[in-house]
Amino acid sequence: MVEDVDVMVRRGDVEIAVDDRGGDGPVVVLLHGLAGSSREFLPTADALMDSFRVLLIDQRGHGGSTRRPADVSRAAYVDDVVAVVEEVVPGQRVSLVGQSMGAHTAMLTAAARPDLVDRLVMLEGIAAGDDRPEEARKIGQYFASWPVPFADEVAAREFLGDGPLAVAWCNDLERAADGLRPRFDADVMEATIAAVQEDRWTEWEQLEPPTLAVFAEHGMFTREQEDELIRRRPQTRRAVIAGGSHDAHLDAFDGWIEVLRGGLS
Repeated sequence: MVEDVDVMVRRGDVEIAVDDRGGDGPVVVLLHGLAGSSREFLPTADALMDSFRVLLIDQRGHGGSTRRPADVSRAAYVDDVVAVVEEVVPGQRVSLVGQSMGAHTAMLTAAARPDLVDRLVMLEGIAAGDDRPEEARKIGQYFASWPVPFADEVAAREFLGDGPLAVAWCNDLERAADGLRPRFDADVMEATIAAVQEDRWTEWEQLEPPTLAVFAEHGMFTREQEDELIRRRPQTRRAVIAGGSHDAHLDAFDGWIEVLRGGLS
């Protein structure tokens, strides 16, 4: 059994933090969503380690990876994942699992390097673009509105709330000399999500690895958007997590693990 170890993969002027959780069996790589980090997938990793070796990646601009990368293009995110796989588990094919922006990264990685990817599981991710640039600005403005540094965890929870995503954000704050701060910057998040808004149907339709598209009952996307994803690639399996939100890996955990295990088997 591979033991838990922290790894830093360097690509030019960017460092990508990887938590190799260990475990036995085929390799699964977990990719978090925008403004998150690998920490929110620790319970998922623990649930898989009886059957898989699990790698958790902090994508650039997030968590323990380089906070302010010059390049936040989709290609840069994809190349980071490729570099991690080739350095940490050389010669092995992996299963890619991602949520939201992480699902988008996973999908593009599988399209670019099918030789490295055995299967793909996307939680609340689609390939359609978004022609509303104001949506990226709104996200950036929201993160910029956080009154950081928070004096303490109580102050952070009072502002962010007590929902599952807010709890994950609070748990991911880092302690600085002047208080608690998020491990990401608002302008980097805005630029990152703006890049995700580009239409990626070509890559989606050309995907080779077996793919499971997972949506939540109360997720971000309409049924029409979900149906369009499947229509454009009919061999895609679809699953719906009852009661879950866009962050179903946090607020519908048991259902998520059940669906995920089915997608990885």
